Amino acid sequence: MKPVLLLSNGHGEDLSGALVASHLIQRGIAVEALPLVGHGASYRQLGIPVLGRTRNCSTGGLGYTSLAGRIAELLEGQMLYVLSRLLLLRRRRRHYGLVLAVGDLLAVLGGWFSGLPTAVYLVAYSSHYEGRLRLPWPCGWLLGRPGIRAIWSRDELSAADLSGQLGRPASFLGNPFLDAVSSNEAPPAGAGDPELLLVPGSRLPEAARNLGLMLELLAELPGKLPVEWPGGRRLRLRAALVPGLERACIAQLAAPLGWQLEGEDRLVRGPLELELSWGGFGQLLPSAQLVLCSAGTAAEQAVGLAIPVLQLPGQGPQFTPGFAEAQRRLLGAGVFCAPEPSSAAELAHQLLEQQLDPIRGPALRRQLATIGQERIGRPGGSQAMAGAIMNLLAASAR
Repeated sequence: MKPVLLLSNGHGEDLSGALVASHLIQRGIAVEALPLVGHGASYRQLGIPVLGRTRNCSTGGLGYTSLAGRIAELLEGQMLYVLSRLLLLRRRRRHYGLVLAVGDLLAVLGGWFSGLPTAVYLVAYSSHYEGRLRLPWPCGWLLGRPGIRAIWSRDELSAADLSGQLGRPASFLGNPFLDAVSSNEAPPAGAGDPELLLVPGSRLPEAARNLGLMLELLAELPGKLPVEWPGGRRLRLRAALVPGLERACIAQLAAPLGWQLEGEDRLVRGPLELELSWGGFGQLLPSAQLVLCSAGTAAEQAVGLAIPVLQLPGQGPQFTPGFAEAQRRLLGAGVFCAPEPSSAAELAHQLLEQQLDPIRGPALRRQLATIGQERIGRPGGSQAMAGAIMNLLAASAR
């Protein structure tokens, strides 16, 4: 049986593709990957072959970015790079039996352009944004082509909407990216120290700027939010950072804000201590009571685990106020936003206090779990998609 090719256009999309690929490998199916953005780190970590020479773009690739980000994409030749990747796919199409396209219009276009049977996981679009899905041209036309054998949406509402618009079935099988964090066990509610997790994003240098904004917010905490909580518990501050965000850079941006780097993995400012972790987001997230976030997929994973998200929009090019507003429409009432560090500190206090309350805490967690179920779904999406791909391969072989 020919290998399956994973075609994805984004960091979160690479993660989902890699998780599906891991289940295909367990079933004896060979897989290869063609990331259209970045180096495909999620694939490489699993030992999945990545085609061709890859490169990074400062904006993280074509998509929902600021005007300055779109200009940067043009200047950096990102469009030409993506075109070269699609041409590589076209030249190698005889090597594969099926394409799984993960992402948005670009991924769908790549699957159609390959001329191969294609399954689409349309993770970038949702009917929750505006109540009705408005696909960019020519995405709707492409999804109606015979070569597109299956369409999987990111939520139930979008599946029903797409089925009606396209006149063909679209299904919701879950979101594979949730599987990356749901396998890690969370502590019992109310146990241990309350934790605030910082997630400044995955794209550099934007992530460094976002971390600076977060350190500015944390500096407001002693006056807004107690370091010591009832029962002798102490607020624990942790940060999940991308490996490329180096200690020297962190020390440089932190010093003017009154923070000092101590040892290899701690920033200290008066009574506050921030623990730094590189590449450990999946292990840190389940134990957090609140996520201070300037990222896309990470916020979705938090909502899927019923953990409230407090946004801190930056200058972009990716996590701008416009992106943050769209994220709130997508993820619903589990996401909160405060425009200024002082008001964000007050809101963080309210959310943590509510979660630690023996009466209000369980009610909030039930509400967040309902939101997560509606917007993200249950774990198991990667296994469900792998099983559906096995059925498509079997049908093609008959």
